[in-house]
Amino acid sequence: STCACVEYYGKALESLIKQVKIMSIHGKMKHKRNKIFTEFRKLPGGILVCTDVMARGIDIPEVHWVLQYDPPSSASAFVHRCGRTARIGNVGSALVFLLPMEESYINFLSINQKCPMQEMKPQTNVLDLLPKLKSMALADRAVFEKGMKAFVSYVQAYAKHECNLIFRIKDLDFANLARGFALLKMPKMPELRGKCFPDFTPVTVNTDSISFKDKNREKQRQKKLEEQR
Repeated sequence: STCACVEYYGKALESLIKQVKIMSIHGKMKHKRNKIFTEFRKLPGGILVCTDVMARGIDIPEVHWVLQYDPPSSASAFVHRCGRTARIGNVGSALVFLLPMEESYINFLSINQKCPMQEMKPQTNVLDLLPKLKSMALADRAVFEKGMKAFVSYVQAYAKHECNLIFRIKDLDFANLARGFALLKMPKMPELRGKCFPDFTPVTVNTDSISFKDKNREKQRQKKLEEQR
């Protein structure tokens, strides 16, 4: 749903999935966008992590799966996203992830877009990759900061969802969501002000001590910290 989520999950997938080309694309890239898109089209296989910038008017041959991690804010965008697969006589699949509290979105789509859907049962042999993602955040401030920004942007996008009768921010389980983003601590943001999260356990590490793997970025950070002191 957001550029920050694409940045974070693109980085995560690069580390978690080996021997598969992972590329990321979103609206804020501007000049790099065409280059990434052209490169991806030429690949024999791969994964493209993207925002709705790729939802329509784009033809990539033989896309097997469209995985919609976030339900789109407009119902028409849902159909456009699905339309990136099964093009010109080809076969393909599209999947959208929904929380139990969001299931009425299925009825909404069937009425609004004449789009029938089938439930896909949860997979039973899923690996828990969150500890690895947490380790990545502890080892590199860039990953830690990307995760925090992604979570904040996700919550803000959720609050602005077009179907706010179905996607109600007051019903979101923030603690579970933060665990799903493999956060080390809860960020400070207006939507969380005054709330307690007994179900979320922050790391005992002082997150200010997490450094950037990039030596130049870390040098700049230390300089800023020194100035603040």
